[in-house]
Amino acid sequence: MQDLFENTSIKKAYFTLALPIALSMLVTLFYNMVDTYFVAKTGIPALVAGVSQGAPLFTLMIAIGDIFGIGGSSLISRLFGEKRNELARNVNSTCCYAAIICGIIIGIALFIWQTPFIHMLGASQATWKYAREYYLVIAAGAPFIIFGLTPTNTLRTEGLAVQSMISSMVGTVINIFLNPFFIFTCGLGAAGSALATVTSTVIGDVLMVYFMVKKSHYLSFNPRHAHLPMEFVRQVLEIGIPASIINLMTTFAAAMTNRYLIHYGADSVAAMGIAIKVSMIISMIFVGFAYGAQPLIGYTYGAKDKKRYNETIKFDLQVVVGFALVMTIIIQIFAPQFIRFFMNRPTIVREGTLMVRWLVSSTAFAGAILVFTTTFQSLGKAVPAFLLALARQGICFYIALVVLNHLFGYTGILAAQAAADTATLIIGMLLYQHYRPRFNQEK
Repeated sequence: MQDLFENTSIKKAYFTLALPIALSMLVTLFYNMVDTYFVAKTGIPALVAGVSQGAPLFTLMIAIGDIFGIGGSSLISRLFGEKRNELARNVNSTCCYAAIICGIIIGIALFIWQTPFIHMLGASQATWKYAREYYLVIAAGAPFIIFGLTPTNTLRTEGLAVQSMISSMVGTVINIFLNPFFIFTCGLGAAGSALATVTSTVIGDVLMVYFMVKKSHYLSFNPRHAHLPMEFVRQVLEIGIPASIINLMTTFAAAMTNRYLIHYGADSVAAMGIAIKVSMIISMIFVGFAYGAQPLIGYTYGAKDKKRYNETIKFDLQVVVGFALVMTIIIQIFAPQFIRFFMNRPTIVREGTLMVRWLVSSTAFAGAILVFTTTFQSLGKAVPAFLLALARQGICFYIALVVLNHLFGYTGILAAQAAADTATLIIGMLLYQHYRPRFNQEK
């Protein structure tokens, strides 16, 4: 581990850590495409719309899992850089069991208050049945979904990025095969899509626990190690909660967009659900690069290695933004073909093409924002991480959505994310100038 983080060239160390995560994201992306494809092949726009409306619930659980996964991995990376390995072990075990307990509580709450939650997700009379079917199965899987985010992130802090990737990829591949079986063979429809997701998540969790127990030298799943001084619990939460807010805001943005679009009919909501999946071709892969770089950023900062830290940030920006620019051009050109692959209805293709072109227009900005955000998380800088998390798909997005919808109607709804990304990038650049490490002034 030490040789990778301290002596290996930045490019090699970066790709050693980030490529497995990016590949894992690529497989997950493929699953998302296949999942959307099979759901769309039911030929029922209301079902496609219902699954799209229920999908933010899964994002919500990922957001909650990020509290322990990203918050824990950020602290562990810095502790490894400071050579405090025993404390890092305790952080990992504490985060694992806190995530499991939180998942159980969330699952119970979702069952008790299912009606207001489904309504909040934007379900209409036409889509309620399908949205509820998807919702109930995902709610039952809450403990497994939320827990899985901890080992996914913390395994990478010890250089076990390949093991993390294998666990995610095995679960995803199983998901791909289960989807058509549950949806069509078993006739479960929207519930079948959700059941495939939960089943594959459980399998991925089991593999990650196995690697943590058998391959890791410093991380622990032993409940006896699940104890931490409150100071370190606070540090996990200070970074984990802003990281969680990023996904919470994604859920918020998706729900708000669906609520505005439902006035234009179920076809518009269905088209947006497909368009979002297409735009994820860019975002999920650069998320893999950005989050894959986090352990290296945290380690070099913890070790006070100014040169390697600065080289890592520069290279991270080059990779993420460069990839986003290239893929944006490709998707802008072939947008109709992407939409038609999922559902070849003229209305869906026409609306989905316009939607996806707006969604990908600002992905280079979104990539740079993510690099700033993950850097703040790695440094343990809670305030700027929180502000960026709240801005892009929260405050900035909501203001853009309300104002642009009022001024331009349907087109304004589609342009809201691009406007929010532009504003948030400016905020991110200003925050980084203020909060960037000044090693000669820090102890």
